[in-house]
Amino acid sequence: MARRKKGDAISGWICLDKPYDLTSTTAVSRVRRAFNAQKAGHAGTLDPLATGILPLALGEATKTVPFLMDADKAYRFMIQWGRSTTTLDREGETTEASDVRPTREAVEAALPAFIGEIDQVPPNYSAIKVDGERAYDLAREGVEFELKTRKVTVHTLRVSAAPDADHIELEMECGKGTYVRAVVRDLAAALGACGHVDQLRRTRVGRFSEDSAIGLETLENLSYEARLSEALLPVETALDDIPALAVTDEDAFRLAQGRAIVLLPRQVESLKTELTPGDRTVSAMSGGKLVALCEMRAGKLNPVRVFQLT
Repeated sequence: MARRKKGDAISGWICLDKPYDLTSTTAVSRVRRAFNAQKAGHAGTLDPLATGILPLALGEATKTVPFLMDADKAYRFMIQWGRSTTTLDREGETTEASDVRPTREAVEAALPAFIGEIDQVPPNYSAIKVDGERAYDLAREGVEFELKTRKVTVHTLRVSAAPDADHIELEMECGKGTYVRAVVRDLAAALGACGHVDQLRRTRVGRFSEDSAIGLETLENLSYEARLSEALLPVETALDDIPALAVTDEDAFRLAQGRAIVLLPRQVESLKTELTPGDRTVSAMSGGKLVALCEMRAGKLNPVRVFQLT
């Protein structure tokens, strides 16, 4: 007899506004506990220092996490000039100091070099694995290592505020794998200055933005009032860029059993216009609920991931 899973079969997404000084893992645990959910996960770690958008998946939504990992992200961050640190943020130990305070005009003149597809070396204090170990663990142990340069994409990067000579605020939209701390490190070096991240906020992950975000304390208060459903977003929220096809109850039953369904010629042509070149992923919907993620081939939808949503 199969062991019954602990918790409730809750499925959906939470657009969490993560507070300062909280790990992503702790945030997941607290949200899972609030919902008494059987399963929970997150789509991309956010440093304890950082605040902002941390999409959390509950139940069947965890099957859609990979589709959000590749999503574009947006950040707002404050640079403090005068000090470089081991962690590239204000919590690290000072490695170098300087009296250079770049002006707003100097920063704006340097920014174009950091926009587009650029080469970036990730920070040593990052979650990247080196010979099976997390880079930040090796860095804390004092182990010497070098991370490889990799290509990342920065869509936009601009100065949003310059409150005083010691600080400047920037906003950035970027592709996956881009590190704000590395941008600050390299920008400071280009300006002949020392600097580190003083404040960092993630303002968007894919379609998850501040407009739909909810604070952790607010969420937990909703739990006490039995109103948590107000904060739960549909499982398909993470699939915003994937074409959706409404299927019949009969076809939904077939897909749920792992069997392919045959498409009508007009359905094939319609989906082709929505799919990006080289992509075949389609979400099958029935009665407003996600049935399966499918691959379209030879006029058929072949289920790849089936969802048990009631």
